[in-house]
Amino acid sequence: MKVTFPHMGNQYVAIKVLLEELGVDVVIPPKCSKETLDIGVKHSPESICLPLKVHMGNYIESIELGADTIVLTGSCGPCRFGYYSILQRELLMEAGYDVDIILLDPPQGDYKSFFNRIFKLTGTKNPYKILRAFKKAMDVLKMVDDLEDTTYYKRPREKLRGAVDRHYDNFHRDIPMVYGYEAVCHLIKETKKKIMAVEEDIHRDIIKIGIIGEIYTIIESFVNLDIERKLGSLGVEIDKSLKISRWAKEHLLLTPLKRTDEQETWDAAAPYLKTMIGGHGRETVGYGVRFAEEGFHGIIQIYPLTCMPEIVAQSILPTVEKDHNIPYLCLIVDEMTGEAGYMTRLEAFVDLLRRRKEMEEREKLLSGN
Repeated sequence: MKVTFPHMGNQYVAIKVLLEELGVDVVIPPKCSKETLDIGVKHSPESICLPLKVHMGNYIESIELGADTIVLTGSCGPCRFGYYSILQRELLMEAGYDVDIILLDPPQGDYKSFFNRIFKLTGTKNPYKILRAFKKAMDVLKMVDDLEDTTYYKRPREKLRGAVDRHYDNFHRDIPMVYGYEAVCHLIKETKKKIMAVEEDIHRDIIKIGIIGEIYTIIESFVNLDIERKLGSLGVEIDKSLKISRWAKEHLLLTPLKRTDEQETWDAAAPYLKTMIGGHGRETVGYGVRFAEEGFHGIIQIYPLTCMPEIVAQSILPTVEKDHNIPYLCLIVDEMTGEAGYMTRLEAFVDLLRRRKEMEEREKLLSGN
């Protein structure tokens, strides 16, 4: 059995460690690219959302590299992601690819079936071995998200443009060549050390923007057209509402007795949206409020065309913008999104935030505060 999975930001690093620690033969999907998208578009319904199309490209590229099994997490609630595994199985069969799909969706009472799927994936029924590998993967997930946060902080402040990205790109180049938990952790630590050592321009005027929206388009840089680097080059420090490590901590590790970050986000969204609408629509609204309350200069929502939960959130966010006096920009992406127009909108938004910040600082100076 050679296992692959959809590519989604840095999560592949943790999944690689998890499967390698369990002795599973893993095929890391190639980094998402135009070729990946073209393959996915060819084998997917035209009206389906962009993540499924990219996933299809991931699978077919990995199958061509020898993968015969796909592992995919599931979902419940009113979001098409919950049907991905069923639809993708049919699409792959139509394309001539007969592969096994292991779906790790919430058990919803059927724990026997859930654990049987885990045993099939891991090749063992030893709970200690599985939990130990899972713990190591969680550690790596947290470390790699922390590494990415370091790039968000350093990129807009770097004195020599491109220094952060050079170290970060080298990290992703080297990851496939190292094996196991210890080697991966060492590479992450060394990369973070190099990025932290990048010289800063202390005179740089920094703008802070919160990124909200659908989880896949937030996390996968190919799909959001490398918004992290584009904003970093414009002197913007970002924070994202959704991260894989944060999701895993909320849903897999915390006890019901402890108040979670997710619950605080729901509370923030409550004046505008009191119930779950599917996907991460409620989190989009809640984090929009939280970023405003934390003093961010602006918020940007990103989601794939036709994503219903985010469309609902989009209809609410102008009210959040007005109530909390924070500028808001919405970016909708699909396979036809043009990079030039995308970049123009980002530049105009950042210019707006910078002028707004200058005016606020001037008013404070004149008022003597």
